[in-house]
Amino acid sequence: MVYAGIVAGGSGTRMGAPIPKQYIEICGKPIIIRTIEKFVSCEVFRKIFVAVPQDHIAMTRELIEKHIGTDSNVFVIAGGNDRNGSVCNIISAAKADDPSPENLLVTHDGVRPFVSTQMIKECIIRAEEAGASGVYVPTTDTIVSSSDGQFADTVLNRALLYNTQTPQTFRIGLFEEAFSSLSDSEKQTLTDVSGLFRKTGQPVAMVMGSTGNIKITTPIDIAVAEAVIRDSEQ
Repeated sequence: MVYAGIVAGGSGTRMGAPIPKQYIEICGKPIIIRTIEKFVSCEVFRKIFVAVPQDHIAMTRELIEKHIGTDSNVFVIAGGNDRNGSVCNIISAAKADDPSPENLLVTHDGVRPFVSTQMIKECIIRAEEAGASGVYVPTTDTIVSSSDGQFADTVLNRALLYNTQTPQTFRIGLFEEAFSSLSDSEKQTLTDVSGLFRKTGQPVAMVMGSTGNIKITTPIDIAVAEAVIRDSEQ
């Protein structure tokens, strides 16, 4: 079986908004709803879990009922203290429905509403083959490393570098095995699921992303998102 987990626990600090960024409306619809709609339209998921802050569960359910309906396969659950905690909560919800370690979970940022259904489905196909997959785009910037944050040490080979996006997809059993093998300090250094698998030696199949698959985190991103939506509706 295939499950989806949309992580939407952000506070929106960089956005400077009075509400978490996932609830900001772009062209009349909350960002989180636009993201959920992409997963609903795939029609491949047994259940879609949306992990949000505890005090926003009721509001999120109301938004889903309003925009998607009361008979959808979308379920709102409490997120964790960080991204890894939210993913673990989603896994617990999926296992309560079906405990098989072979089930796939497609995880995605709640504020990436421009993911395509084709990208989602390709992630599933690659994860079925390799056990885990992630979405990447080649970097277009020159990247340097710095050991002290004051001076550049090394210019990295741009031809070998990619920016990480989501979805990130994996067999649930593989995630649990890898996550349990790390120390608490190692877990705290992880910023994404792909990083977990790379750290434990599990190969992560690459799916080509898109520069349009933006993560909305700043006011500039809101303006870009609204422009993209207006152009698509013309």
